[in-house]
Amino acid sequence: MATPIALVGIGKIAVDQHVPAIAASPDWTLAATVSRNGSVPGVDSFAAIGAMLAARPDIPVVSLALPPVPRFAYAEAALRAGRHVMLEKPPGATLAEIHALQALAAAQGVTLYATWHSRVAEAVAPAKAWLRGKTVTRAQVTWREDVRRWHPGQDWIWEPGGMGVFDPGINALSILTEILPMPVHLTAATLTYPENRQTPIAAALTFSHGVSAEFDWRQQGPQTWDIEVDTPDGTLALRMGGNVLEIDGRRVSGRADTMGEYPTLYARMATLVRTGASDVDLAPMVHVADAMTLGRRVVTAPFEF
Repeated sequence: MATPIALVGIGKIAVDQHVPAIAASPDWTLAATVSRNGSVPGVDSFAAIGAMLAARPDIPVVSLALPPVPRFAYAEAALRAGRHVMLEKPPGATLAEIHALQALAAAQGVTLYATWHSRVAEAVAPAKAWLRGKTVTRAQVTWREDVRRWHPGQDWIWEPGGMGVFDPGINALSILTEILPMPVHLTAATLTYPENRQTPIAAALTFSHGVSAEFDWRQQGPQTWDIEVDTPDGTLALRMGGNVLEIDGRRVSGRADTMGEYPTLYARMATLVRTGASDVDLAPMVHVADAMTLGRRVVTAPFEF
C-alpha cells in the first residue's frame, strides 16, 4: 500500500520532477501540498507547514522542494513533528544547518535524506565502477546552461543563499565526488558576479589531482553537462548530466534524458524509511562552501531576466 507523502514548495522543479515521480511511484501517494502560490489539482493544499502538520497527522513523510534559504525552518518543523524528511538539493543554505538537522533527525528517530538527483543519473554508477582502482591523471567538468531557461524570473537564485551558478554546478560536484576513486580538495577558484547580483553567474574551480571545473549560466542553445576523466587505461566521459557514458569516445551505456533521476530518489527514500536509516552526504556542498571562501571575485555586466 502506498504511503502518504506531503510535498512542500510547488514551483518549477516540483511540477516538472517531483509531482510526476510521486505519481508514478508504487511507494507513495501525494496526500498534501504546502505552498503560498501553487497547488496540485485534487490534492489537499495548505499555505503553511504548521497547518499541514497539525491537520494531517496521517502523513509520515515530507518532501521539501522549496529554495534552500527558508528550507531549514520547514525541515525542523517536520522533524520535530516526528515526520521523515526528504531534501531537494542543495540540502540547505549552510553546512551548519544541515548538521543541526542531522542531529535532530537522529534524536527524533526519523529519516533525513539529502538528495542529489544527478548522482543517480543513468550512467553514474557504471562510470564509478569503471574508474574504481584506476589512477586519474586529469578530470575536467564543463557545466554550462541557460539560467533563463531553468530558473525563469526566479530572483531568489541571485540572493544570498541562492547559490547562483552553483545551483546547477553542485549537480556536477555530486557526480564528481561519487565517481572519483580518490578525494579531492579545492585549491583555487574564480567567481564571476553580475554587478547587480549577490551570487555568481560563472565559476572556474581548480582542485587537487589535476581536477578542474567550469560552470557558466550564460549558455544559450544546446546545454552542456559533461565530465571527462583521463587515466592511463583510457578516457571516460559522462554526457547529458551523467546519463550517457563514453569510453575512449565510444558510447557504452546510458540514455539521453534525465527523467529517471527523481523516481530513483523517491524509491531510495522509501527504502530509507523502511529500514530506519538516513542518508546525508555533504561532500558536494563542502566544495561550494570552499569556493565561496577561497574564490577570487570578478565583476561582470548586470544580469536581468
